[in-house]
Amino acid sequence: MEDESSCSSAAPGAGAVSFLQRTLQRLSSTQCLKLGAEEEAPVAVVALQRYLSDQSEGQQVETYTYDVTVTDGAWRAKCFLHPALNHLVTSNTLRTGADISITQCTFVYNERRLGHGFISIERLRCVAERSVVLPRVSDVSSLPMLIKHGMEESVVLQSDVPLQVSRKHYLCLWNNDDPEGDMWSSGSPSSDTVLDVSKITLLSSLESGFRSSWNPLPLLVKVIHKSRLRFYGKFGLKIEYPYQAYFEVADQSGTMSLVLWNELCPEFYQRLNVGTVLYLQNYTLKPSYPNRSRPQMDHHRMKSFNSIEICLNARNPVSIITVVSPKSVLPQWGLPEVSYQFTTRSELDKLANNSACDVIGLVTFVGRVERVKSKGNKGPEKYWTYRWVHAVDGTSGHPFILEIFSSSQPEIFNCICPMTYLVCTQMRVCQVEGSLPYLTSSCETETFITGYHKGQPYVSHPQVKNFIQWTKTLKDNVVLQKTAVGGHYCYPCPPKVFTQSLADVSAQVPLVAVADLKRELETLQYREHKKLAVQGQITSVRYRTTPKIPDSQVTQEKEVPSVPTDVCEPDTQQHPSAADQSLTDTSTSPSAETISAIRGKRRIETRKATGLSLDCGSTPSKRTARRQSAEDRREEEEEEAEHRPSSLNPNQDFDALYWESSGWPSQREEMSEHLCRGGFYEDSVSQRFTSDAKNVLLQWSNLQPTHWSPEQSANPNPLVVCRGYYHVTILGINKQIAVDAAYFPVVSADEPRAVGLPQDPHGNTMLSCLASGFLCPLSDTENQSDSALPQPEEILESAGELEDKHVVCILDLCHLGGEAVEVVINKIYRVSEVAHN
Repeated sequence: MEDESSCSSAAPGAGAVSFLQRTLQRLSSTQCLKLGAEEEAPVAVVALQRYLSDQSEGQQVETYTYDVTVTDGAWRAKCFLHPALNHLVTSNTLRTGADISITQCTFVYNERRLGHGFISIERLRCVAERSVVLPRVSDVSSLPMLIKHGMEESVVLQSDVPLQVSRKHYLCLWNNDDPEGDMWSSGSPSSDTVLDVSKITLLSSLESGFRSSWNPLPLLVKVIHKSRLRFYGKFGLKIEYPYQAYFEVADQSGTMSLVLWNELCPEFYQRLNVGTVLYLQNYTLKPSYPNRSRPQMDHHRMKSFNSIEICLNARNPVSIITVVSPKSVLPQWGLPEVSYQFTTRSELDKLANNSACDVIGLVTFVGRVERVKSKGNKGPEKYWTYRWVHAVDGTSGHPFILEIFSSSQPEIFNCICPMTYLVCTQMRVCQVEGSLPYLTSSCETETFITGYHKGQPYVSHPQVKNFIQWTKTLKDNVVLQKTAVGGHYCYPCPPKVFTQSLADVSAQVPLVAVADLKRELETLQYREHKKLAVQGQITSVRYRTTPKIPDSQVTQEKEVPSVPTDVCEPDTQQHPSAADQSLTDTSTSPSAETISAIRGKRRIETRKATGLSLDCGSTPSKRTARRQSAEDRREEEEEEAEHRPSSLNPNQDFDALYWESSGWPSQREEMSEHLCRGGFYEDSVSQRFTSDAKNVLLQWSNLQPTHWSPEQSANPNPLVVCRGYYHVTILGINKQIAVDAAYFPVVSADEPRAVGLPQDPHGNTMLSCLASGFLCPLSDTENQSDSALPQPEEILESAGELEDKHVVCILDLCHLGGEAVEVVINKIYRVSEVAHN
């Protein structure tokens, strides 16, 4: 085996050849290796890394490429994931911390570079949620990296860089804004060298000398604002590190924008913070880009020089950046103090729309991290990541409602949790008609939480000190009772009237055909959120008490078909190995489900019109009678059992409360498709925060990590407490396609979704509940007023008014990973509540 693989140290248990060693050895004698059931062995995914794809001549490629690092417990191997399997990553089916079985792979040599090659995974099976490999590994990073003999000198194979050598760095797995990889420097010390400040120039002098050919003198400035990173890479761009970051800097004469370009971003971005003093040489000047976002800086009371900007580059010329140590900064330099514009919650309602402010608060609610596709992006597909947060400051009975986008601070963004002190700068005010205002991030927003406040310029601000004094009057056990993490959350609430405007399409929820809704469900990526409207009629409503369990939380096997290539023919027979059989035998889900590897689209579960419904068992006399064959009834009972948690009592009346329209049996036979995959899952329900469960709740609400770590729980899902929800079937207006959605009304004033919700009284009919989003009146857990709420059977008694009623349904879609797609009814509009412009 010494002829086939090499590493810097001996592998643990080197007496036996590991699965990865054996696979690499066999690849030396065959172009394409197909592993039979008796040859397979599970390997654990310990890293998934993304980068911009290479563009081959005459070949259409995926936008992004993935490297996957796996271990068999003795060795690690960084492998290339064939592009036909990329959808397994974008759906979070293939994820770190889980086991897979590699059933087909090749070894790919780089024809343009000596001594470089890698294993390409072309077929795999997702084996189990709980890894059987990782518990045997004490330190993954200490395992040797498997490298083919003769390639030991390859720097690429030994470094944290992509296997495709034309790319020099990795991107964050779920967005393009966060730093990712070892190249991002943050710990370099500041300079204590004595600076010659006698020959510096002021910012005010740069505008007048911009058009002349003189060599600008050094600058001595302080950073007063910092923007998020911008990745501008695209196919054909011959720049190795296509990054850009804006800063606003100031001296005694005023403020000006500074731009950090390309290679300098990994070296300096995390070292340049608000309050940092810089000594700059060999910079260049250029006209300002007119259409970019700028921070609001009126509160600084300094002149802004906006016609030009300072550019720092790694070449032509080589800019010299000196980060001055804070203890070396002298008062006689006259650098301005960093200024803030903190706003209390009681003052927020008076602020103008789109004005900027800084806030500080005690976090009480943290939503799950979701993604939204960037609109109008001409380059590679791009997503923003964001989460909703509530924070209180003691000046109002309402919290700050914060929509926080990732600000290139992943170490902070991923650790926001209840009971922490949160500071957000340069937030923009969004005034909402008929509801509470909220704040959303700008490009210049920075966030800080407990553990990151030390040394920040705002710590001495009077309002920050007042907030700290207020928190000392609180009792943790009282505040904890009002905290929550994760679950479905959407703000602001839809308006009272649904308006379809042809003039301003961007300002409204898109009204789509149900056939288009099917395509949206199929193409959603992991944690992607969309809000859409469909019109039709509600044909059935069922009350349920237990959410679905996402496929990703159930032990299962999923076979991925082979990649169609000239040299690799797909296997026609698959036999599960002994290890896989043991997993299958204990599984509560179907044993082997095929996943399409064509075009990366997931297949949404559909059912052709055969008269089948989603109900099981007989119905009470209040429900409409239905005629079904015994065979049909057995089929639907089996389907229902697939989604029924195994912990339920089999004798429990799972669907005891149900209504359907009189025309639904015949309509069900005549329609062409029923989209059944969407629904309500355990991940849809927010959970109470506790200090003991902090790490589990953070992992549950965050995105799947790029790298596995021992702290990553095998089962990050907390115990779910669900009050019940309504399973609603919506038949499209043309009665050809139906879609299932979940409606779970707000029932308590303590729920995060109750904040800002218009609470006009209504009669608690099924229609009024769907239209308002809550049960009237909301209960108050402190006063134990649950008894005033109507019972589900009372609400369903009024469902007859839905019969043949034309409605517009606002739906929230969110991909939860694997095959789980959350479809939630946000609001129902009657035809009388729809306007046309």
